[in-house]
Amino acid sequence: MRRRDLLLTAAAPACRLLAQPADPAAPARRLAADPQRPQYHLLPPAHWMNDPNGPIFWKGKLHMFYQHNPGGAFHANMHWGHAVSSDLVHWKHLPIALAPTPGGPDKDGVYSGSAIVHDGVPTLFYTGVRPEVQCFATSTDDELVHWKKHEGNPVIDAPPPELAVTGFRDPCLWQKDGVWYMLIGSGFKGVGGACLLYRSKDLVHWDYMHPFFTGKMYPQVKGKGPVATGEMWECPDFFPLGNKYVLIVATKGTTLHFIGDYKDDRFHPLAEGCTDFGCSYAPKTVADPKGRRILWAWIRERRKVDAHRAAGWAGVMSLPRILTLGPRNLLQIQPAAELQKLRARHWRFADLTVPPGAGALLKDAQGDCLEILAEFDPLQAEEVGLKLRCAPDHSEGTEVRFNRATRHLTVDRRNSSRAPDVDLGET
Repeated sequence: MRRRDLLLTAAAPACRLLAQPADPAAPARRLAADPQRPQYHLLPPAHWMNDPNGPIFWKGKLHMFYQHNPGGAFHANMHWGHAVSSDLVHWKHLPIALAPTPGGPDKDGVYSGSAIVHDGVPTLFYTGVRPEVQCFATSTDDELVHWKKHEGNPVIDAPPPELAVTGFRDPCLWQKDGVWYMLIGSGFKGVGGACLLYRSKDLVHWDYMHPFFTGKMYPQVKGKGPVATGEMWECPDFFPLGNKYVLIVATKGTTLHFIGDYKDDRFHPLAEGCTDFGCSYAPKTVADPKGRRILWAWIRERRKVDAHRAAGWAGVMSLPRILTLGPRNLLQIQPAAELQKLRARHWRFADLTVPPGAGALLKDAQGDCLEILAEFDPLQAEEVGLKLRCAPDHSEGTEVRFNRATRHLTVDRRNSSRAPDVDLGET
């Protein structure tokens, strides 16, 4: 109750003054009751999330950091949120790991980066913005709750002055023969996205080497800014896989991967492809103690900003996926086996015949969170597929269709939500 209201109410002697205390659990209950909010993906307790940052296994647990605005469900005021898991599925939220330092090189936001262990010390590298500079912080406690920023930040204060670059952010690090190497997402004006290669022996003094790999831009692509056309690469991630190396970058609204050889401190791609075809962006990987390479990404919103603010949350982390190298240098992606812990009731349908132009309703299989493994024999049908969350008359719902002639899998999401302001489009 505001003081002005109290004075007005006191002028009416027949009224009783009541002040109902606020319910601190109300926001959590509202979020829990939101039918749009994911049930088993990692996301903050509330407010905004975007890029996964610095996944790291430490003392038997996986620590995941992520871009986070603790002040609202919109992109601003970037911090590093922090969660920890023992099984890749169930998460415990920890205090914010990194926050902007007033007057410091990250005063306008702690942007994306990576985690490494240097001389037994967990270390986070990240980008401070306006201008874009590279910084790091270290932790000496087993839970990785407390982080100390390097007093000499930034350790790289600008891109090489002789380069006309389109950006300078999102460091990715690895060690070889006792030397640390760092890729920074960048691009060359009028040419295309690129990764710039640096090296250091102590993480403090860095030498620029050369462009690690350069792509090409697509000026015909619609969108604003160099990232939309591929003139700028964000969130590079570089790692060995099988007997090759993989470079993943985010650009043009999606994630691209290149598979090839790493020699003479340069990357030589042999194959390339698209890692995600939907809303997934800003990829980040980590090798687990079993030797698997695990991929996460940010699943971006299609709702309007006003809907984010009203809901109190925005953005979600993808499920963990395992990367392997297949024949002909194809990147293979499978959900992590740990996700099977989420399975509960099971339905099985076999030897079903679907008449042409009609459908078969699976009456018993219902729910908002389903894992579906389906195998079809199209025979003479042009298209086969599934309609999810549909009405008994087969109306509405999300359609997943496979076209036998084009061999294209299409997900039609135009009827996937009852929220009137969600632009779902078609993928």
